Amino acid sequence: MGLISWIVVGLIAGVLARWIMPGLWPGGFILTAILGMAGASIGGFLVGLLGGTGTTGFNAWSIVVATFGAVVLLVLYNLVARRTV
Repeated sequence: MGLISWIVVGLIAGVLARWIMPGLWPGGFILTAILGMAGASIGGFLVGLLGGTGTTGFNAWSIVVATFGAVVLLVLYNLVARRTV
């Protein structure tokens, strides 16, 4: 996947993940894109473990997988942040 499509998929996935899990999350535009890109990596890994294909390019499946991974990251962040408060 090219760098530009990786950033765009990450941004879309980050926005969708923040929409699925509303709350006061730190960061803005850049952190949302980074959340989605990290989510694409995590989601691709998890879906790969289940026997599916991960992120394969700029398509709907990649956005779904990246959003899944970003939601997983937000859940983990919420668990860690809740314990430190």
